[in-house]
Amino acid sequence: MEGFALAYAGAGIGLGLVVIGAGVGIGRLAAGVAEGVARQPSAASQISGATNLPLFLLEGVAVLGEVFCLLIVLLK
Repeated sequence: MEGFALAYAGAGIGLGLVVIGAGVGIGRLAAGVAEGVARQPSAASQISGATNLPLFLLEGVAVLGEVFCLLIVLLK
């Protein structure tokens, strides 16, 4: 019974860290884009276009982390 409690606690902590990390990363990325557009308004389309790939990769890592945490809970 103790193993189940540790698995659930670990999955909960891991899921919380994934969500916090993704939120901080996306926030910093958005802040950098806003600052870049404020400095160079003429390059707004290029800046936002170059931002899409890192944003999608960051969200993909967050989704994978959530899936792994849920798998720990469901397969334990």
